[in-house]
Amino acid sequence: MSQDRTLQPCFDASDVERLEEIPLHRGFFNLDRVDVRYRQYQGGWSETVSREVFRHHDAVGVLLYDVERDEVVLVEQFRAGAMGRSFSPWLLEPAAGLIDSSESPEEVARREVSEETGCRAEELLEIHRYFPSPGACDEYITLFCALVDAGNVGGIHGLEEEHEDIMVRVLPFRDVWGLLEDGTINNAMLLIALYWLARERPALRARR
Repeated sequence: MSQDRTLQPCFDASDVERLEEIPLHRGFFNLDRVDVRYRQYQGGWSETVSREVFRHHDAVGVLLYDVERDEVVLVEQFRAGAMGRSFSPWLLEPAAGLIDSSESPEEVARREVSEETGCRAEELLEIHRYFPSPGACDEYITLFCALVDAGNVGGIHGLEEEHEDIMVRVLPFRDVWGLLEDGTINNAMLLIALYWLARERPALRARR
């Protein structure tokens, strides 16, 4: 079925002219200044616009769900970007990792699930692909749900060479949903995944 073009964005990649890219920082992540012109809705082209763009590898996120036990497997770890708030910078999140090689998103997802939780992803279901913050960052995320056996799952995981110190938490779905409702869960990746799971959970459990 062809998509209605009236529902698509008015412009595409050909309507942007990249004039210059200037490296500003090279480190764990990179930062560039990008000078562009783009077509405008009222016609013609914009003046030169300068923006700083945070360069980030594409990534995957994986929400682990045990259908039989109706349990969710989450990881808890320190996040530098969450410092300076009134709440803890240790966040509950899905398993996640960067795509920084020739691996497919599915391959990265299975590897990260094993490294961060000790689980084996028995089945991967794609949830969404999205930009988490396109006004400032070029990261593109592929989000999955992995069906797993959460029995005997727990402990501390992660790679020492990547300074990972990850606590695995296994919680009933109802408790995780309560954490979402009271604001304890406050990162976009987990929020998106849990809203998807809330919708799909009855169908997943009916497959038992």
